[in-house]
Amino acid sequence: MSIYVTEPSLLIDAIAQKLKSEFPEVQPPKGSQYWKTAFFKELAPLDTENFWYVRCASLLRKVKKYGPIGVNRLRKFYGGKNRRGPGLNHSARGAGKIIRVALQQLEESKLIAQNERKGRILTPEGTSLLERSAHSILRNKN
Repeated sequence: MSIYVTEPSLLIDAIAQKLKSEFPEVQPPKGSQYWKTAFFKELAPLDTENFWYVRCASLLRKVKKYGPIGVNRLRKFYGGKNRRGPGLNHSARGAGKIIRVALQQLEESKLIAQNERKGRILTPEGTSLLERSAHSILRNKN
């Protein structure tokens, strides 16, 4: 329940630090510092050291909040506006490979699992990580 009360940016930063230090399975793939997060973006993320861990933490939170959820629906969350010059703007989806590889790494670390229905859900270990992080943030805030 506390992940819904905690400010998302604080929670994601705390989880990203835990993923970086405690889970060796979650590592940025080779060359990922050059990957754009969507085809309509001009540059790759500027914070290349922490980007992968922040994206994995964000995925954990979204899988908990909206799960069971698949890659295609997560692409919609990480999408944005495709500006087409003088034409009308359209919405566009985010990069699927980043989401897919991050989910596979989170599965290897036993934080999420595939559901018999379409999509992925959080395991008890993943839920515990999220709840403990959110609880410590709320405790430190008060």
